[in-house]
Amino acid sequence: MRRIIIADNQDLTRAGWIYLVNKSGIDIQIEEAQTKKELISLCGQFPDALVILDYALFDFERIQELIFLQEKYPKTDWIVASDELSEEAVRTLLFNSGKFSVLLKDSPAEDFMSAFKQAMKRERYISSFITNLLLEASKQKQTNQPRNILTVTEQEILKEMALGKSTREIAALRHASMHTIMTHRKNIFRKIEVNNVHEATKYAMKAGLIDLAEYYI
Repeated sequence: MRRIIIADNQDLTRAGWIYLVNKSGIDIQIEEAQTKKELISLCGQFPDALVILDYALFDFERIQELIFLQEKYPKTDWIVASDELSEEAVRTLLFNSGKFSVLLKDSPAEDFMSAFKQAMKRERYISSFITNLLLEASKQKQTNQPRNILTVTEQEILKEMALGKSTREIAALRHASMHTIMTHRKNIFRKIEVNNVHEATKYAMKAGLIDLAEYYI
């Protein structure tokens, strides 16, 4: 049996979440949080829970607070639903952790049930509206892509890194030593002026080395 934390301070919508979750027929235990303090407390008590959160209704100062909370409780999964999710907020959630499912609060019940079932399997779900939002944003930014200062080999390695492959996996794919791949990695980070894979992935997306459809496979 898994704990479900429903974090929503509006009675009607909280009741709606509870109804939909119970309708799934899955063996669960529901906890409710109506403030950020209650949410943080429940995450501490049930660190492997699934949190269903209306982000706009809680007093988070910035979306990064959710990233910090998820990093503190890495076994926690999240469904973030809101009427007010900007493209920047969505990108921050999706590119910094694989634990966030994202959908708009006015999405159909089928979208929520899909997100819920995926999250129960510890997999994330991204609604078609959110996917289209990011695709459109990427198209608009393509005219402002940064000048690519990487060699062809470095671009290929950066793409594999951004798609989640480890140094060992990239070395095996390229029939190269791990030392060689590590050297390329250091050169890539130096050239594009980043310090970690998250930042490198953002660069790869902006530079057009990978697209959203490829990233979510």
